[in-house]
Amino acid sequence: MIAEDLCPLPFFVYGTLRPGEANHDLLLRGRTLAEEPGHLAGAALYDGPGYPYAVEEPGATVRGELVTARPEAYEELLAALDRLEEYAPGDPRSLYERTARDVVRAAGGTVRAWVYLAAPRVAARLRHAGTRIAGGDWLDRR
Repeated sequence: MIAEDLCPLPFFVYGTLRPGEANHDLLLRGRTLAEEPGHLAGAALYDGPGYPYAVEEPGATVRGELVTARPEAYEELLAALDRLEEYAPGDPRSLYERTARDVVRAAGGTVRAWVYLAAPRVAARLRHAGTRIAGGDWLDRR
């Protein structure tokens, strides 16, 4: 068991789970204690079919929100987000991998958070032929 499994981590969201986007109200409303701006260093954002993928890339940055779940909603929210992101541990068909990363708070400091990064096969395809979102902010893509 890894340390992150022992203590609930906040989530870093960068696409359809951000405020004003399609999945925010559906999955996060009423389940969070706090939502604050932040960014993930060392990752680039790529356009997907209606949602983005964060792909590890040195020197790049992804902008989003750091979401802290209500303690009583944490397990349910974690399972709901895993389903949304089509993440199943060890399943090679997963689109994303949930991994713990340091996220920089807009107000300063860093916090360890769950981030859904593109699974290796998806990331390789995106690096080769994907459309990178300039500036790393899903909300600025339009």
